[in-house]
Amino acid sequence: MSSSAPLSKLPLLLFDVDGTLTVPRLRMTPELGDYLLQLRAKGVPLAVVGGSDLKKVTEQLGDSLEDVQSRFDYVFTENGLVGFKGTTPLPVASIQSRLGERDLQRLINWVLAYFARLELPCKRGNFVEFRSGMLNFSPIGRSCSYEERIEFNAYDKEHGIRVKFAEEMRREFADLDLEVAIGGQISVDVFPRGWDKTYCLRYLEDYETIHFFGDRTMEGGNDHAIFVDPRTVGHTVTSPEDTREQVYEDFCPARGPHRLIAPPPFH
Repeated sequence: MSSSAPLSKLPLLLFDVDGTLTVPRLRMTPELGDYLLQLRAKGVPLAVVGGSDLKKVTEQLGDSLEDVQSRFDYVFTENGLVGFKGTTPLPVASIQSRLGERDLQRLINWVLAYFARLELPCKRGNFVEFRSGMLNFSPIGRSCSYEERIEFNAYDKEHGIRVKFAEEMRREFADLDLEVAIGGQISVDVFPRGWDKTYCLRYLEDYETIHFFGDRTMEGGNDHAIFVDPRTVGHTVTSPEDTREQVYEDFCPARGPHRLIAPPPFH
């Protein structure tokens, strides 16, 4: 939250997780993890905001929650609806309280009926994931293997499964004022309007400049809202390797006072 203290002149670097710091659902590489640690040792404030829950983000970015907190000044999960400043928990928002049980069940029942009509290369389990601040819906099911995830993602790019699903959901539930955002490789996030990744910015008001790095910055992507928000400087990345290169390119010694180290090569 904002305070009476002067705004920090150091830019804060805010990162998405899947597709930005990690290959979707995999762990961050030691090379990138070490690079970020060296940036932080130089005094550069770092933050991360993911759509996944705390357990998944922790698995991807470190060996434990304490390890992840040692790497970032702020850790935001579920778009910032669950988060930490250092090791201090921030207030948690609840989609259950916001929507109420009647509309929650109406939404889930409609989604399950929609998925039942889909014909896909395969279906597994865990089609609905209930999180504190959002619902995550996956046509293939989050229990799919990594190989099945890649196969579905390719099929989805060709047939627009998630795009069509998101469009129909927006029409069906226009009365609930929900945001429907396509994220990652296999799922769609649904949350009350304003509970996208810009939600985390309320905790970063002490920073004069916030650079956001994300991969799904196109309209309809779950990084779009924070990417175009006037409070951030948006950077579109294509991979963790590209993230590392862009951080160095934008903050290299020749371009300003923040003397960052050169990135090590990826193996």
